Amino acid sequence: MEHGSLNDPSKATFSFVDEDHTLANSVRFCLNQESVPFKLLPIALKKSLLLLCDELTRMRYCCSPRVSVCGYSIPHPSDARVNIRIQTTGDPAREVLKDGCQNLMLMCQHVRGALDKAVADFRMDNPTKMETKSDSE
Repeated sequence: MEHGSLNDPSKATFSFVDEDHTLANSVRFCLNQESVPFKLLPIALKKSLLLLCDELTRMRYCCSPRVSVCGYSIPHPSDARVNIRIQTTGDPAREVLKDGCQNLMLMCQHVRGALDKAVADFRMDNPTKMETKSDSE
């Protein structure tokens, strides 16, 4: 559900039901990532973000800083609801949220692909005892 201003589409609060910190913090990170001081990030994260940003730039998602403020709140711990507030530099908040969710999906796909590759590489380099027994029989 969107709670926004009819006069100014660049400011809105979105309410997500049956969600918690996991989704809200991830979306907040995606929307605020352009404002994080890059020099403060760990080297491994910098390399991953550079690869990801190259991919996202090619897909035209990270063209310019579009978010001035993004934050979230959970109204009450017993209420399974998250409110995400977005204020943009002029673009409609709904479009910026949609692009942020698409960026999050790309990040998750990238992480899943990297994890699957690492697991496959590990299994190739370290066969288990059961695999070596069945191979020798």
